[in-house]
Formats: sequence, C-alpha cells, structure tokens
Amino acid sequence: MEKVLEDYIRMCYDGFLQGWHERNGGNLTYRMKAEEAESCAHLFTSSPRHMELPIDASAIASEYFITTGSGRYMRNVPLAPEKNIGIIRIDSDGKGYDILWGLEDGAKPTSELPSHLLNHISRMSVTDGRCRVIYHAHPANITALSYTIEPDAKTLSRILWQSETECAVVFPEGVGILDWMIPGGTDIAEETSKLIRKYPAVVWAFHGIFGSGADFDETFGLVHTIEKAAEIYLKAKSAGIIRTITDDQLRVLAGAFSVKINEEFLN
Repeated sequence: MEKVLEDYIRMCYDGFLQGWHERNGGNLTYRMKAEEAESCAHLFTSSPRHMELPIDASAIASEYFITTGSGRYMRNVPLAPEKNIGIIRIDSDGKGYDILWGLEDGAKPTSELPSHLLNHISRMSVTDGRCRVIYHAHPANITALSYTIEPDAKTLSRILWQSETECAVVFPEGVGILDWMIPGGTDIAEETSKLIRKYPAVVWAFHGIFGSGADFDETFGLVHTIEKAAEIYLKAKSAGIIRTITDDQLRVLAGAFSVKINEEFLN
C-alpha cells in the first residue's frame, strides 16, 4: 500500500486507540500532494461514482482528497481500508466530486465533508497552502470542558494555555469555539470555516473538535495537546486550583520559543 495511505490509516487508528471515535464518530480528510495522487493512480477505478456538493468548492477544484466514509468506524479502517476510506477528486468547477478508490459497497464520504472542504479552503488561504489535514474527533475532556464555560475563544484559550506549559507554544493563536449547532449541514460548515481562519483548532460545544495541520503528526499532536490540557484543567479544578501560569509568564514563554502569542487573549 502507498505510504500516504498507510500514514492516513495509522492516524485513524491512533485516534480510535485514544478513545476519540466511539461507534462511527469523527472523520478525517487529507488533501493529497500531486505526487501522492499520481502514486495512487493505479488504484483508481475507470468508472468512478459522481456525487454533487452542497457548497462551492471551486477554490479546491481538481484537488484529490483521502476521506473517511459516512457511517464507517475508525476501528475498522486498518482491517478493510477499501471499505471504510476513499480517495475523491473535486470537479473542475467545484460543484461535485468523483469517488476514485475505496468506499466500497456504495459508501459515501463522511457526512461532515462540507465542513472539511470549507475548512481546507480556509486553512489553505491563511497558511499559503501549507495545511493539508482536517481532523474531527470526539475527545471526552475538551467536550466536557465546553459544558463549563460560555462559548468564548478567549476564555477557552486562556484555560488551555494556563493548564499545560507547552500549549501556548503549540497553539499561540488560541483555540476557537462554536456554540452548539446541528452537525452535518452547511450552516455549521460555514461557521466553522470562519473560525478556523483565526485558529488552528475549533471546538464544537457539547460535541468535539476540529483540528488542522500540515501533516498527520502536526494535526494529531495539536488535538492531543488540547485534549490533555483540558484533562489537566478538569482534574485541577475538581481538586481546587490555587495558582496557575500568569500572563507575564506566557509572554516570556512565547518569546523563548519565538512564537507570537495572541495578545488579545492576555490581560
């Protein structure tokens, strides 16, 4: 199997092992490099299934993506990749896509595909095309944390920065949060894509998180760091917080690691 598919499959299963993908929860898309798509061309069907899109994807016209399937389980991805994931190519006009490989037995891409594609478009535009991965997972601690605060990015980001020293280095922009909305539709897709222009990760209140990155390691590491910080905060809060990392210490930390922390979130 091609390395890009092996790496994709590993991330799916790593997320399952973390407990972030109950049942068919969560999804993953990867925008393939030209050479990766070419290396997988021998897998492509000569009679692809065509599907329409409910969004304008003209900004990523003719791009190739690896995607998880709707109703498919992350735990099954390593066992039968061709049934649980697939490769799609966006039409030249951005109005639909072809299923070139995988998603067998009539499977379709994740129901969150509109959110993924709009998030790819947003992150591509603010990272000069560097971002290639969009990942949606259901980690328990960051989801639980969303029940304890108002859906405010400053409040959430400060909690996470102050809960684990490395957080301000990993996501100095902060983390966005979107109040509860019905998943799977264009409304939540559009709102998420606006926030993810500002932040590399966006929490869906009472639901989960979207993370982005240039590759699988960066994206998984981002979500893992946020989830661990949320766990630390909830444990510390239950025990009783008596002190934390100060804003001045966060500024010193950012300077030491040459990152630009979001000053709007500091006092």
